[in-house]
Amino acid sequence: MVSIESILETAKGYMPEEDLTPLREAYAFAEEIYSGKHRLSGRPYLYHALMVTDILATMRLDVPTLCAGLLHGVLKRSENIRETEKLLLGKFGEDITNIIKGATRITGVQFNSKLAYQAENIRKMLLAMSSDIRVLLVQLADRLHDMQSLRYVARSKQIEFAQDTMDLYAPLASRLGIDWLKRELEDLAFSYLHPEEYEDLSNKIRTSLADRETYVEEVKALLTRKLSEHGLRDFRVLGRPKHLYSIYKKLIVQNIPLEKVYDKVAFRIIVHTVKECYEALGIIHSLWPPVDGRFKDFISTPKGNMYQSLHTSVVGLHGEFMEVQIRTEEMDRVAQEGIAAHWAYKEGKAITSKDARLFKWLKQLVHALQELEDPKEFLDAVKGELYEADIFVLTPNGEVKEFPRGSTPIDFAYSIHTEIGNHCTGAKINGHIAQLKTILKNGDLVEIITSPKQTPNRSWLGIVKTARAKSRIRQWLNQEEREKALQVGRELCERELRKHDLSLKKMIKTGHLKEVLKSLSCNSLEELMRKVGTGKIPVHTIIRSLQPEEIREELPEETTPGLVPTRERRKADKGNIILVDGADDVLTKISHCCMPVPGDEIVGFITAGRGISVHKRHCPNLQNADQQRLIAVNWAEEIRATHRAQIQIIAHDQKGLLASLSNTISGDDANILSLEASTSGAGGLAKINIIIEINSREHLLRLLQHVQQLDGVMEAKRL
Repeated sequence: MVSIESILETAKGYMPEEDLTPLREAYAFAEEIYSGKHRLSGRPYLYHALMVTDILATMRLDVPTLCAGLLHGVLKRSENIRETEKLLLGKFGEDITNIIKGATRITGVQFNSKLAYQAENIRKMLLAMSSDIRVLLVQLADRLHDMQSLRYVARSKQIEFAQDTMDLYAPLASRLGIDWLKRELEDLAFSYLHPEEYEDLSNKIRTSLADRETYVEEVKALLTRKLSEHGLRDFRVLGRPKHLYSIYKKLIVQNIPLEKVYDKVAFRIIVHTVKECYEALGIIHSLWPPVDGRFKDFISTPKGNMYQSLHTSVVGLHGEFMEVQIRTEEMDRVAQEGIAAHWAYKEGKAITSKDARLFKWLKQLVHALQELEDPKEFLDAVKGELYEADIFVLTPNGEVKEFPRGSTPIDFAYSIHTEIGNHCTGAKINGHIAQLKTILKNGDLVEIITSPKQTPNRSWLGIVKTARAKSRIRQWLNQEEREKALQVGRELCERELRKHDLSLKKMIKTGHLKEVLKSLSCNSLEELMRKVGTGKIPVHTIIRSLQPEEIREELPEETTPGLVPTRERRKADKGNIILVDGADDVLTKISHCCMPVPGDEIVGFITAGRGISVHKRHCPNLQNADQQRLIAVNWAEEIRATHRAQIQIIAHDQKGLLASLSNTISGDDANILSLEASTSGAGGLAKINIIIEINSREHLLRLLQHVQQLDGVMEAKRL
C-alpha cells in the first residue's frame, strides 16, 4: 500500500542528503485540501495524489516535482483558487507553485465547444512545459493512474479518455524517451478502445507463453556463449515480450495472423562501451542473416529525445525473425527513463543546457503552433508533430534533420529558415533535381533551390507534414490576405467619402476619425480598413460612422443580419449593372457557380483583393461562407447587357432534336455559347446542357417555356 512513508523511503534512497521536509509539509497541506473528496472508485482523492507521487518517485525526480505530484489537484478542488494559490506561494515557493499551475486544467471558463476546451487545455500545458518539463512529467504520472482507474467511469468517458491518451499522452511519453510509460499507456488505452481485440490477443499470447519462454532462454544462452567466445565480458542479455499494442499494430499494418508475427520477443544486449556495441552487432550478423532494411544506427545518429541504440532484425534460431537491440548501460538508462534520467535529482540544481537539448523540440513545437487559432487545426497539428520521426535527412553540410514520414522538400526548407521555405522552387535530392511534392526518404541528401519570385501558395498546405511548415505557410497567406483586404477597404471608403467631399486624410486632420475608430472598436486606421476589406465591418456601417449626425440620420438602418441594406435602385451609369450599397464604381463580377441574371434575388460576397462576387441569394456555395462578408447588392434599373445562364434539357433521343433546339433558342433571340449532350443509347433519353446568353430572368423563363413545348422534350430547366 502506497503511503507518504513509502514515498519518503524511496526518495531517500536516491536523495540521501536532501531535506525531505517540504514533502511532509506538502502531504499535510494536500490532506487538508483533499479532505472529504473522493474519486469515482470511492477511494479518497488523497490516495490518487499518493499514487501519482509514487510514480514520480520511481522516476527518481527531485523534491519540487514530488511535492507538485502531491499537490497537483489542489487548485482544481479548492473552494477559492486565488486564495489557495497565495497559500501555495507562501508555503512552497514559486517553483512548486508554477509546476502545479501548469499541470492544472483550465476550469471556470466557458468555451463554445468541447473541442475548443480540449485545445485550450493542451495549449496551456504545452506553454507551461516549454519552460519547465516537470509540468509534463506530473501530467504523465497523473494520466497513468487515471488510466489504471478508468474502469470506474462510463463507457463513453472511457473511450474519450483512452483516445486522448493514445493520441497525445503516449506520443508525448515517447518523445521524452520514457519507454516503459509509453508502453503502459498504449496498452491501457488499447484495452478500452478495442476491448474485444485486446482480450483475444491477450488470450492467444498467454497460451503461447510457455513456448515463448523456452525460446527466449534458448536464444539468451546461445547469445551469451557466442559473445563470451569473442572476448566480451560482463554484458547482459535480456529478452522481453513486445507489449500488446505493438503486436496489434503489426497485425493490422501487415494484415497477418498472430502466428506470422515472429518477433513477438525483443532481445537486448547491454555492454560497457560503444566499441563493444558494434562488436556485438558483428557477432550477431555472423550468427544469423540480417533482414534487409531493418538495421538502424541510433548511436551515431541519436533520436531527438537522445535515445541511442543499434537495432537489427535477423532470421534467428529455428528460422524465426527476431529483433535485437544493442546499447551501453547509460544508453539503456536513457532508453528506459528518457528525459527523466536527465532530470533526476542533481544536488538541487536546475536542468543543464546539455539536458535542455532533450526538449528543444517542445519549444519549437509551441512556437510553430502559436499562430493556429482553430481548435481542430491546432489539435491535428499537435498530434501530427508528436509522433516520432520516421525519417532522417541530411543537409549539404552533413547536419541531420528529423521528419515524419511523408514529408517533402518544403518541410525541409522551412526547417532550415522561414525565408528559404517561402522562396523554395525545387530541390536537389541526392544530386538530382526533384519537385517540391517529392516524398523524402531515409538518408536523402537534400539541397533547396530558391528564387526571390517564388512565394507560398495554398496548395502547399496539402503536401507538407510538419507544424512548422504549415504555420509559416499560413502566416504568409494570412499576411497576403490582410494586404489585399487593406487595399479593398481603403478603395471602398475613399470612393464613398469623395461623394460627400470628404477623405480619410481630412477625417484624420479634424480628429473625427478617432471617434469613429473608438465606436467601431478598432485600434488603428489599418485595422478599420482591413475589416472593411474582409466584410467584418460592412461598408454601410463605415459610411454612417464617418458622416455628420444630420447626414447619418438620412441613411437607412440595417435590417437583415449579416447584410447591409441597399439603397433605392437607380439607373446604371458607366456601364454598371450591379449597384453596391455604400460605394460606386466597385469592381463586381457575376459568379460562375450559379450565374445570376437580372430578376434573380442576389447578394454580394466581398473577396479580398478581387472586388465583390455576385451570387444568387440561395447559392449553395454561400451556405458555409462568412456571413460578415456578405453585402447587399441590386440590379441597376436599366440594364443593357447580356447574361449567361445554364439550362438542362431531358428529351427522347430522336433525329433532328439538336436542330429544333437551336432554332427555338435562336428564335427567342438568345445565343448558344456551349452545348454538351449525352445519350443512354438508341431509343433512349438524351441529356443536354447548354450555356446561353439572355437579357433577363423573364427572357430565360420565356425561352424555357418554348423549349418545353418542342416534340420529344420531357423537361427543360435552369441549373
